[in-house]
Amino acid sequence: MQDYREFLDEILVDEETLQRRIAELGIQISRDYQGKSLHLICILRGGVMFLTDLMRRISVPHTVDFMAVSSYGSARQSTGQVRITLDLKDEIHGLDVLLVEDIVDSGYTIASVLDLLRTRHPLSLRVCTLLDKPKRREVSVPLDYCGFVIPNKFVFGYGLDLDEYYRNLPFIATVNLKKYHPQA
Repeated sequence: MQDYREFLDEILVDEETLQRRIAELGIQISRDYQGKSLHLICILRGGVMFLTDLMRRISVPHTVDFMAVSSYGSARQSTGQVRITLDLKDEIHGLDVLLVEDIVDSGYTIASVLDLLRTRHPLSLRVCTLLDKPKRREVSVPLDYCGFVIPNKFVFGYGLDLDEYYRNLPFIATVNLKKYHPQA
């Protein structure tokens, strides 16, 4: 596997900026959910790093659950066909739900997940995304909390993978696809 520095185009969001913005989001969410029964739902796998850092910054009591969805298959662009591969363990009826996502680009995945969650009758349902890529949007979706608006470039790091690798990096970077050579 290639060392990421061989195909790194640029560091889009460095670790310090990332953590500072997550702290700001935690403060805002804590203020908005004061006195409420907050339930966080994380979309696996990309959202895990964001969720764990965000949870540490949310001061109100909260519970957590996970979903896994697939809309990419083996491609790097969403197919628009969303499949639930892991559903929630807990009931969300009557809860204030905050869906935590790593990135919203086309909007298909988050729109499908929101439609499904609404059928389970949460008290409220909001979305917190670390990254918003509005130039790729094909479906309008509500984003209540957003870490960063980014350009229409392929990104990796901080939970976001490149062929399932590099999620562990503490920053978000763009890929120079001319220099990236995945293992065959």
